[in-house]
Amino acid sequence: MTGKPARTGGRWIERWDPEDEVFWKETGERTARRNLVYSVFSEHIGFSVWSLWSVMVLFMGPEYGVDPAGKFFLIATATFVGALVRVPYTFAVARFGGRNWTVCSALMLLAPTVAALVVMEPGTSYGTFLLVAALTGVGGGNFASSMTNINAFFPLRRKGWALGLNAGGGNIGVPVIQLAGLLVIGTAGAGHPRLLLAAYVPLIVVAAALAWLRMDNLAPVRNDTGAVREALRDRHTWIMAFLYTGTFGSFIGYGFAFGLVLQTQFGRTPLQAASLTFTGPLLGSLIRPVGGALADRFGGARITLATFVAMAAATGVVIAASLRESLPVFLGGFMALFLLSGLGNGSTYKMIPGIFQAKALARGMAGEEAAAYGRRLSGAAMGLIGAVGAVGGLGINLAFREAFATSGSGTAAFTAFLAFYAACCLVTWAVYLRRPVGPGPAPSAGERAEPQLTTV
Repeated sequence: MTGKPARTGGRWIERWDPEDEVFWKETGERTARRNLVYSVFSEHIGFSVWSLWSVMVLFMGPEYGVDPAGKFFLIATATFVGALVRVPYTFAVARFGGRNWTVCSALMLLAPTVAALVVMEPGTSYGTFLLVAALTGVGGGNFASSMTNINAFFPLRRKGWALGLNAGGGNIGVPVIQLAGLLVIGTAGAGHPRLLLAAYVPLIVVAAALAWLRMDNLAPVRNDTGAVREALRDRHTWIMAFLYTGTFGSFIGYGFAFGLVLQTQFGRTPLQAASLTFTGPLLGSLIRPVGGALADRFGGARITLATFVAMAAATGVVIAASLRESLPVFLGGFMALFLLSGLGNGSTYKMIPGIFQAKALARGMAGEEAAAYGRRLSGAAMGLIGAVGAVGGLGINLAFREAFATSGSGTAAFTAFLAFYAACCLVTWAVYLRRPVGPGPAPSAGERAEPQLTTV
């Protein structure tokens, strides 16, 4: 507690100590799990809205007058705005409360959804489409506030699982809206995008209502500008942002661009592209909690390094398939990239609280003092890391736009991605596996201590 006046009403919880095993077993776990469930649902809808234009471009036939480069830029615009708003969304949790901000951020999803419902027809200017695509960025912000909120609810030993489940359930919003788009195209045809948009309006309202009725605010979580400044100065914030760019940036960038790549490079129809588009993001979303759980067990850095090595290999497969114009091999390599990026998303996010916990132990802190320091710094860092990571999705979409504009193929873009994954491998090994950061405590009964960065 900080000595500030207690907040009352609006489902505020005044005492929260998840590292206290008695508190956790008696009341903490039940409350944390309930908040996790409704956080996942709200974040899920947010991701669907953020990825809306990865589906809308499949509805945009020749009558819309938008070429492939213009469509990639629409997607990139949504990605970019989503990355930017993640920073203020992170700090909104401490300012307004996790439950209160979840309600507010859910209701804000109505703006881009209703706007798209109004303008989605041939004859609308490209500038209007660009503005509406930018509005969908608010859906990307939901991830940052949701992860920061859930991070405060769970003890360190369960963060990998909880954050992985929260993020994975949210990430599934990408394939779900793509699958819904396939349903609309397959039944009503590519001329009826408004059916998809109309279906999401009541879902947004339901998400906000459930958050209002069932979630809680944690009073001990307060705005802490000192934590923000300290996280900004800490080199691990930016190193992890670089690594998260490789995992989440890949997931969201590929998820947004996959259908358009299939249409542009392999000549798939909207229906054919939509029938394949959702599978990759679905696999990546489902495996994210597995990445977090594996990181809890074996150490996030080890799982992250293995992931980047495998992503580099899968990218080599994709490059070979692109040069040979082999769609089956291309799809196999791309599916592997989605799976691996999802796995890496879970392991990298597990590393963040562990890193700051290890720094606390290295400074001589122990027990609740070290746990509080870890929660404080990791909560502040997550928004910054999530924002920079999402910019990786922008980079992927812009790389595809340039590659297709100059050569009509995505091969050059994939070659650049391969070089980036190699750099991520080197950084992960050099910083988090080559040597530990500091000493740690002995593990308690039944637990495996994670005092060093080699095990986070």
